[in-house]
Amino acid sequence: MFQNNPLLTQLKKNLHAKTPRVEGIVKSTERGFGFLEVDVQKSYFIPPKNMKKVMHGDKIIALLKTEQDREIVEPEKLIEPFLNRFVGKIEKKDNRLLIIPDYPFLKDFIICHPSKDCTDIFQSGDWAIAQLKKHKLKGDHIFYAELTEKIIEKDNPLIPWWVTLARYNLDRKEPLSEENDLVLKECNNRKDLTDLDFITIDNANTKDIDDALFITEKNNGEISLIVAIADPTAYIKNGSKLDLIASQRAFTNYLPGFNVPMLPRNLSEDICSLHPNKHRPVLACNITVLKDGSIAYDTIYFFLAWIKSKSKLSYDHVSDWIEKSGTWTPPTKSIEQQILILHRLCLLRIKWRKMNAVLFKDSVEYRFHLSEYGNIIDIIIEKRRIAHKIIEEAMIIANLSAANFLSRNLGFGVYNIHTGFDLVNAEHAVAFLKSYNLNFSVAEITTLKGFCHLRRVLNSLSNNYIDSRIRRFQSFGDFSTVPGPHFALGFSEYATWTSPIRKYSDMINHRLLKSIIKKEKPIRPNEDIKLKISEQKRRNRMSERDVSDWLYTIFLQKKEHRNQKFNAEITDISRSGIRARLIENGAHVFIPGPLIHSVREELNFNQDVGKVFINGIMHYKISDLIQVSLSDIRLDTRSIIAKPEF
Repeated sequence: MFQNNPLLTQLKKNLHAKTPRVEGIVKSTERGFGFLEVDVQKSYFIPPKNMKKVMHGDKIIALLKTEQDREIVEPEKLIEPFLNRFVGKIEKKDNRLLIIPDYPFLKDFIICHPSKDCTDIFQSGDWAIAQLKKHKLKGDHIFYAELTEKIIEKDNPLIPWWVTLARYNLDRKEPLSEENDLVLKECNNRKDLTDLDFITIDNANTKDIDDALFITEKNNGEISLIVAIADPTAYIKNGSKLDLIASQRAFTNYLPGFNVPMLPRNLSEDICSLHPNKHRPVLACNITVLKDGSIAYDTIYFFLAWIKSKSKLSYDHVSDWIEKSGTWTPPTKSIEQQILILHRLCLLRIKWRKMNAVLFKDSVEYRFHLSEYGNIIDIIIEKRRIAHKIIEEAMIIANLSAANFLSRNLGFGVYNIHTGFDLVNAEHAVAFLKSYNLNFSVAEITTLKGFCHLRRVLNSLSNNYIDSRIRRFQSFGDFSTVPGPHFALGFSEYATWTSPIRKYSDMINHRLLKSIIKKEKPIRPNEDIKLKISEQKRRNRMSERDVSDWLYTIFLQKKEHRNQKFNAEITDISRSGIRARLIENGAHVFIPGPLIHSVREELNFNQDVGKVFINGIMHYKISDLIQVSLSDIRLDTRSIIAKPEF
């Protein structure tokens, strides 16, 4: 009698309409249940039966209900699936293909099948790219994906690199070149500087050498520096096929032990590279540095030239010689003189920047030593030595000169900018500083001069905790097509042109600088290219981080590390634990709450101040040095769990 009853149907509609709904992101747990995260402060429980309809990371609308005096949600509508295009590992069971997505919180296999355009044969353990086609919250009975491409076979030592590049949809191989790409197209009106003793200083194994230097000192104490930069735009025409490929890649992608070049290797590592005793076309800049360390901007000029580098020097050899250690000596008296004057210029500029801009703190880098098959032999600590600083200061001078030259002559280019603090974060920074009796105003630190003063004060304090908190309030670097300040460097404008083999933005600036030299109409870069470069830079950084995490988990699984104690620096405090970096090798580890203190209610992870409290007493803070041992290494999620040694 109730079947097809219009009153009952209307009643159901009314009840359905009155049921409250919430929108949020699904967060799963290892125990089958999950939460719908509505915002930072609010989340709702999703029972295990309801979690079967969704995946971790899905953005959904859910019905808000009450069961046994507890608010729960029931997924109703999919707004945006977490999975779309994804990478995963294949499992073959009873001639059926399954794929498990390569994400930490996605543990369930998804039924899959090759797409009609995919001809690859898949076996268990292979890695593949897939596209999610069916979702239970869309009314489908199952989750289902189509395989579009095999990435790599099981047990291949290159899995960490290939899978990571596929995840971020980044190129895995160098671009192919055509015969016309290797032909020099700009050879007229170049100054012949082949007699000058240009030198290059790089890592011993560097092949894509893009900068050479020649320096002289005048009787009045001024220093004249010629910076010569490799000239790939003399081979690659604007708008050509290879130019479009370079614009899409935007950068050479440097990964641990491996790189994917922006340009074909026969260009970047041979024809354009400034190898010793090779006749090479360059874009050059002549710069005068005054006795006080400042740049004489009114005398800067750019020109096209031919050079022949007289020697390829290494950072370690040059540093050893300057520091009077080791057995290496410069090959000639002339090259010895080049190194000595470059060293004087470096010290002069460091002194100038310390007083007038922002000076970098010395940092430590970690390099994976890999076999030719991709196996990890060791992890090497590399410190910035004096030769690194010599080249760094020379390149900063060159880039400041380019920014000034472009601004005066065109008013546009590709500039590196950094805006310091936005207004809200400036207020937070000022309040934080005041708690440490450091008195600054918002008006002061939002100016370039005031920001530089703040950074110099913090450098003199050498308090890593204060420094880390202030950096959290700072904005991120960006690109701009018009001049703008770079607060983090302390300069009113900054535009790079010294790595055109590796960075497309530098190729753009090369063409603009050449247009001024040749008195031709420049092609103004549009906003789209700026956004594309920024996005590609972000993806390259993430790929480098992910490959490193993968290699660290492989490396630290070795027996000798199981009971080893490591010194670590706390880098972040999250809602559920501590993140730290192992000082011995650079690996990032996570210390979960239960390994810090057994009673969760007594623990307080305060992200706002970067501190951990137990029963109201501060026990850990960002920048603290602690000792840890490894508790668990999870290769499937590339995570390293550590515990503090009390």
